[in-house]
Amino acid sequence: MVGSLTQHAQDSPFEDPDLKDTYLIPRNIMAEPDYIEDDNPELIRPQKLVNPVKTSRNHQDLHRELLMNQKRGLAPQNKPELQKVMEKRKRDQVIKQKEEEAQKKKSDLEIELLKRQQKLEQLELEKQKLQEEQENAPEFVKVKGNLRRTGQEVAQAQES
Repeated sequence: MVGSLTQHAQDSPFEDPDLKDTYLIPRNIMAEPDYIEDDNPELIRPQKLVNPVKTSRNHQDLHRELLMNQKRGLAPQNKPELQKVMEKRKRDQVIKQKEEEAQKKKSDLEIELLKRQQKLEQLELEKQKLQEEQENAPEFVKVKGNLRRTGQEVAQAQES
């Protein structure tokens, strides 16, 4: 029985050293065409067919634009309008929630500083409006204001 195992192992193609080399040699699956070996002028050599879609100018422009958009990271929008609107609403809602959470997390000092900042901005706006009104006012109104101021200054000077 031991002899039959060694006999069987020797008959195996994987154990035969002559056959091992034939399995290691890569074989070509496709046969080489005849027209490469022979320079026979009578043979018609195959040529690649021209695809009319790919040669069209519109297709080339579209393909170039798609490649550029892909490099930039812009994907073509194939979503329906309703889906786009719903996604925008959802994004806006998430942003609004984040802002509210950030507002809640602010300390009392930050809230007070924001209030003061808003008051200062309102005062600046009022000053700008007054300046614009004075600039747009007629000349006699400006003169009358100057006379009042000088009259008040004179009265204060006499009192002191």
